[in-house]
This record gives sequence, C-alpha cells and structure tokens, in this order.
Amino acid sequence: MSNNSPVIEARDIHKTYDLGDIQVKALKGISLEIENGDFVSIMGASGSGKSTFMNIIGCLDKPTRGEYFLDSNQVSSLDTDELAEIRNIKIGFVFQSFNLLARTTAIENVELPMIYNNTEAKKRSELANQAISMVGLNGREHHLPSQLSGGQQQRVAIARAIVNNPSIILADEPTGNLDSQTSAEIMGIFRDLNKNGKTIIMITHEQDIAQYGNRIITFKDGYIVEDKRQQSQN
Repeated sequence: MSNNSPVIEARDIHKTYDLGDIQVKALKGISLEIENGDFVSIMGASGSGKSTFMNIIGCLDKPTRGEYFLDSNQVSSLDTDELAEIRNIKIGFVFQSFNLLARTTAIENVELPMIYNNTEAKKRSELANQAISMVGLNGREHHLPSQLSGGQQQRVAIARAIVNNPSIILADEPTGNLDSQTSAEIMGIFRDLNKNGKTIIMITHEQDIAQYGNRIITFKDGYIVEDKRQQSQN
C-alpha cells in the first residue's frame, strides 16, 4: 500500500437527476479516498447510488456538485473530450454483460481501445495478444463472442480493459452472469491483477464475491453507510 496521495478522492459528491418535474437525488454527499493498490468492493441495493458513483469515478458522468480528484487532478470540471482521454489512458472497464462486439473476434475486441488512441496496427496486435495470454485465452483469439462461453467472453472483456495498461479497473457486477465456478476463476484474474499493482473497484451484490476485496463499502439511499477494511480472500 502506497503512502502517496490517494489515486481517487471524492469530496462531498452530490448527483441529482432531473426527470421532468421530479428531482432524484442519487448521491447525497459522498466523500472517500481510495489508495493506489486497493481492491474495493462496493455493495448496496438497487438504487443505492453505487452505479452513479462508479460512473462519476469512471469519468462517464459528472457530479452535480462536489469535487472529484483522480491522481490528484481535479477532473470533475473537465469537458467531455478531456474526460474521454482520461478514461482511455487511466481506466479499464469490465461490465456484467461483457459489452463485446458480436461480429468481431476476440482479439479485435481487445484491440478496440488502442484504435481510439491511434496505436499502430503491429503494436496493437502485439499488446492484444499479450493481454489475451494474461487472461488465459490463448487459442481463442479468432473466435467470435458467440463461439465463447460466458466465462471466456468475460476474459476477453478483461483483456480489453487491461490492454492500455490502465492503473485503475472498474468492474460492474463482473460475475453477475456467471456460475459459481466460473465466477471464482474470473475473480482469480482480478486478484492477480491487483497483486500486480492495479487498483480495482468492483460493484457486486454477492457477499462471497465482495470478500475478494480488501475493503468493502456499502451504499444506501445515496449515502455510504459502512466502509470497512478486511483481509482479502486468498
């Protein structure tokens, strides 16, 4: 664990959505720090604010008020293009539904983030193959998502998330569509990435999956109601 300034710092983050005449307060003053190398599990019922918070720290959305610092840089006030650039360099995303392009092979899916930052083709292929190897999918590079199991599709999604070597991985219910054996395999990959220095922030509603983190934060009604550190699962 590093003694440097936190990699993520939220200061009194509020998020309000205007739905016609109704205002929905999704976050009601969230303040927390996440250190480099943390593995944070975020729990809470549907509507508790956890996904809204994840979207803000992932630079997909901006707070209504409050400040968000990423690597000590104030990012809550940046414009859309600046946020997109930060997302592409610093953050890898993994989703419950995998979000793979259906008519695109595994390796082409993994290469996508590098196309956005204009990495040359030879380098793209080299880095994509490395990422696929890291998640144990050698031999499946040229399969389409429909030719892969759910667990294999999630491995492709993780390879895509890490191919730009981001310092932070945000995972939203990454085992939500997987059976328990496959979930354990996927969480093993996340654990190894964390041991290699990646900061991981994961939303889950499953207590046994949350135990992989060294810190569990629970949201309720737009507030943090519990924030506890623990020994992560080996």
